[in-house]
Amino acid sequence: MYRHNNHNRYKQSLRSKDLRRNGNFSRGIRKTPVYDPALFIKKSAEHTIEEYTPTHSFSDFQIHSILKQNIASKGYKILTPIQDSAIPPLLAGKNVVGIAETGTGKTAAFLIPLINKVLNNIREKVLIITPTRELAIQVEQELRELARGTQIKSVICIGGVGIGGQIHSLRRNPNFVVGTPGRLIDLDRQRILDFGLFKSIVLDEVDRMLDLGFIVDVTYIVSKLSHSRHSLFFSATLPERVQKIMKEFVREPVVISVKTQPTPENINQDIVKLNGREKIDVLDELLTNREFEKVLVFGRTKRGIDRVARALSDRRVTVAAIHGNKSQGQRQKALELFKNNKVQVLLATDIASRGLDIKDVTHVINYDLPGTYEDYIHRIGRTGRANKKGNALTFV
Repeated sequence: MYRHNNHNRYKQSLRSKDLRRNGNFSRGIRKTPVYDPALFIKKSAEHTIEEYTPTHSFSDFQIHSILKQNIASKGYKILTPIQDSAIPPLLAGKNVVGIAETGTGKTAAFLIPLINKVLNNIREKVLIITPTRELAIQVEQELRELARGTQIKSVICIGGVGIGGQIHSLRRNPNFVVGTPGRLIDLDRQRILDFGLFKSIVLDEVDRMLDLGFIVDVTYIVSKLSHSRHSLFFSATLPERVQKIMKEFVREPVVISVKTQPTPENINQDIVKLNGREKIDVLDELLTNREFEKVLVFGRTKRGIDRVARALSDRRVTVAAIHGNKSQGQRQKALELFKNNKVQVLLATDIASRGLDIKDVTHVINYDLPGTYEDYIHRIGRTGRANKKGNALTFV
């Protein structure tokens, strides 16, 4: 059971305390971003969106009846903008470039047409490439749910776990391969995977792939693909280096942009002024409030996250941590604990800022400032999902 205090008492106590300096995420070799985060909040608050009325419904699509049943079983009723715009051309076999933020429903936008394509030709092979292991796992889980009751087989190929099981699964000739660039190239070099055999390819979150240093890997994979292919390209932004990859990857695409709403209206955003007080103590006092039930805290450095995790544990806060130095097993365990409400707090670097769909996150806290406005949007997008209210706080 979490400790509970009155929120107003919390605010008064913050003003009156002179807190010690310890457990600061920002210690590290990276330079701290210099800007006023209130500008982020002001900018995002200016963006609102009118209620979207789709031009299609799932029942309109000429897709397999089992797939329609699975869509209904997942509770999908109203198409999101990216789904409404992307599914028809994808069903028609056209190449698509989708510019859409995470959390807009794009995974289903590309999975539904591709699953239908495989159901119409069980020999079809699809490759889906994601920037992070967590996103790959999430995509493959949604694939399984949408393909339930069919003969479609899939395998996930990511680092951090043994390669032997993945090799065994690939030899069973699955229809879908979902993976991260590094592990996919490892399998290619061992001649277990042949990129040229895939006729449908998805590059998901391409800008994030390049942010993580995968530009050489992605370029290599694209060079190995069949010239005759169905190409699906998704990215939240289109900087010059992403455009270069796009031009090499996609021919004559239908370009869809649904970047109409950087932040949902149902996320309450605010700043927490430290005024010289120590972050760890401010965070601890926040967490004593009843409404802070399921809290995702973002920091910049791996060491900082581990240090604050220890500090919170010492204060009897239930906590898990996820960052690049954790093994895949540790990362999955942390996510499962948080998803299943076994811990109150998940501490994370920006590895968790994109793609992850975690239900009922009550608060996102920017313990360390995000590097860019786009990073801010991705972070706070972990709360306020599925039309529920969310809260985002930024320490300054």
